[in-house]
Amino acid sequence: MKIKVKTLDYDGVMSLPRLKHKNPKKQSKLFRIIMKALSAGEMKAVGFEYDEIGMDKLGKGQPALYLMNHSSFTDLQIVGTLLADKSYHIVCTNDGFVAKEGLMRAIGCIPTKKFISDIVLVKDMKYAIDELNSSIVMYPEASYSFDGTETPLPDSLGKCLKLLGVPVVMIRTKGAFLRDPLYNCLQKRDVKVTARVEYLISPEEIKSKKPEELNDILKRAFEYDHFREQVEAGIIINEEFRADGLHRVLYKCPKCGTEGDMKGEGIYITCRSCGDRHVLTEKGMLESAEEDREPEAVKGKRILEAAEEDRAFEYVSDWYKWERELVRQEIEARTYTMELDVDIMMLVDTKSIYKVGSGKLVHNSDGFELTGCDGKLEFKVSSKAMYSLYADYYWYELGDMICIGDAKRQYYCFPVNQEKAIVAKARLATEELYKMKTVQ
Repeated sequence: MKIKVKTLDYDGVMSLPRLKHKNPKKQSKLFRIIMKALSAGEMKAVGFEYDEIGMDKLGKGQPALYLMNHSSFTDLQIVGTLLADKSYHIVCTNDGFVAKEGLMRAIGCIPTKKFISDIVLVKDMKYAIDELNSSIVMYPEASYSFDGTETPLPDSLGKCLKLLGVPVVMIRTKGAFLRDPLYNCLQKRDVKVTARVEYLISPEEIKSKKPEELNDILKRAFEYDHFREQVEAGIIINEEFRADGLHRVLYKCPKCGTEGDMKGEGIYITCRSCGDRHVLTEKGMLESAEEDREPEAVKGKRILEAAEEDRAFEYVSDWYKWERELVRQEIEARTYTMELDVDIMMLVDTKSIYKVGSGKLVHNSDGFELTGCDGKLEFKVSSKAMYSLYADYYWYELGDMICIGDAKRQYYCFPVNQEKAIVAKARLATEELYKMKTVQ
């Protein structure tokens, strides 16, 4: 999938009229039928099946809040299949509206800005429920999983449930991540996809519980590890490209400690600095591939340059968790900083994404600072303002990127050196900084 891009200088973009708010539009039944039809091919290819738990508690035509874990684009096709006979509005990122706003609104989409305070979103959701008698579909994690485990949920979610006052239904998918993980450059694997549709919280329970209690229920519902589930279910993924792009997630070598010099290619994840290599097995586990590594000179270099003790990670999620712990240590030691030369695009309307120039993106304990466009652009956001980060791999086939912004505009920053870019580390640091600076 691609996005419309237009080159326009910074002053030109800033002079463009800003979007005016529009209430959600009644969803077209015809488009629901079309969406189901368009999803049919993919659903057949993955042998899609689903189970329902407690769904008899949901009244016929009763609006509900459907919450779903977020793994890949297949999630949207699952929704189009499961809810084809119901009126629903789906919360999606506002860049999805570029060059197709009319279509997106007819489908029933409600735009929002990822990881940016958006009070208007709750009002739009309430409007769709009360005025249009429509359910809401929401991916509260907001971004695709990087390592196959859950991403943070917003602290405000419990309050949102109380404001909406409708039943909460959980759609928990399995296989969607394994079929099409974000790091794997849009290459699909032959994996069965299933879903469990569960009536999770009643309106009466929502009224009786505090927001924090509701958050705890949702947090437990969103706990998962797709790679471990693959092993437990005995799922075999034998595509020879299964580790392509894995360095986007596993960016730090556990042998020599070098960052940004890993390479995921074929079935291997390899450190180009010291030669350490692991294979991502057909069962979804990581194994040392030392016997496959050559030449001996590389092996000798690895031994001589090894900066840390050997570490053995069975799962991608274990490796990623280790990277998170090291990022937190950097923050605690006040040594964490990231400086990237970036190409900058901006979103201020739904006509296009505007390529405005280049600049520098700095991330440290204070937050993000973006400067550029010949000194005309300067934007800062505090680390207390973002509980996670809109970072993406191969975004609309343009490249890995980091997005920051506010209610009026968003800045999409593409590291000039894509080969060395570590957008995953920026997301980990954002999450850890928020936890450290907001905990009481």
